[in-house]
Amino acid sequence: MVKNPLAGASYLLRGLALLTKPGLRPFVLIPLTINIIVFSLLIWLGVDQFEQLMDRFLPGDESWLAWLRWILWPLFAITLLLIIFYTFTVIANLIAAPFNGLLAEKVELHLGGKIPNQPTGAKQIVKDVVPSIVSELRKLLYFLLRAIPLLILFLIPGLNIVAPFLWMAFSAWFLAVEYGDYPMANHNLAFKQQHMRLKQARYSSLTFGAGLTLMMMVPILNFIAMPTAVAGATLFWHERLRHIEG
Repeated sequence: MVKNPLAGASYLLRGLALLTKPGLRPFVLIPLTINIIVFSLLIWLGVDQFEQLMDRFLPGDESWLAWLRWILWPLFAITLLLIIFYTFTVIANLIAAPFNGLLAEKVELHLGGKIPNQPTGAKQIVKDVVPSIVSELRKLLYFLLRAIPLLILFLIPGLNIVAPFLWMAFSAWFLAVEYGDYPMANHNLAFKQQHMRLKQARYSSLTFGAGLTLMMMVPILNFIAMPTAVAGATLFWHERLRHIEG
C-alpha cells in the first residue's frame, strides 16, 4: 500500500501516460470531441449575439461612438475566456460523466483489476446516463453546501486572511471527491463509503486534488485534465483506496 502522501499528485502524471494506450484513447477522444463541439457552438452563438448587439447600439464605423467597439470587443473576448475557463469543468463533467465511468472501468481492467458484472460498451453508456448525471448534481450540491460558507469567510475581517487557504484546501479535496467517484462507483460504493475511504487517505487525496488544480490552470492542458484525473483516480483506487476497509 502506498503511504507517501505526495503520491496523490504522482497519480495524475501516471494517469496522463495511460491515456496514450490504444484501448483507452476512444474514451478520451469521444467526450473531448463532444465538449469541443458544444463549446464551439456556444462561442459562435455568443459572438454572433454580441455582434448583433453592437450593430444595434453602435451601427457602422461612421458613428461617433464607433471607437467603443475597439474597447468592448477585447472586453467581451476576455469575459468569454473567463467564462469558458470557469464553466468548462462543470459542463464537461456533465457531458462526459457516462464516458468517465467507462474510462475508469477500462483503466482498471488495463491495470489487472476486476469490475462487477455489468453491461459494457454502448449499452452501459445509455444505462449510466441518468445515474451519472444525478451523481454529478449530487456532488455539485455537496460542493455548494460547503463552498458558500467558505465564500462568506472572505467578507469577515480577520477570518478573510485564512479564507484563501481554506478555499484552496477545499477545492483540492472536492476534486478528489469528484473524480474518485468514477472508479468507486463502478464497484457500487455509496457516496458515504467513497468519502470515508478518501478521508482515510486524506493527504494523498489533497495532493491529488492540488495537482489537478494546477493542471486545470494551464491553458490547453486543462482540456485533457478531466480524463487525466479519471485515469489518475482509478490508479489511486486500484493501488490505495480499494485496500481500505469500509
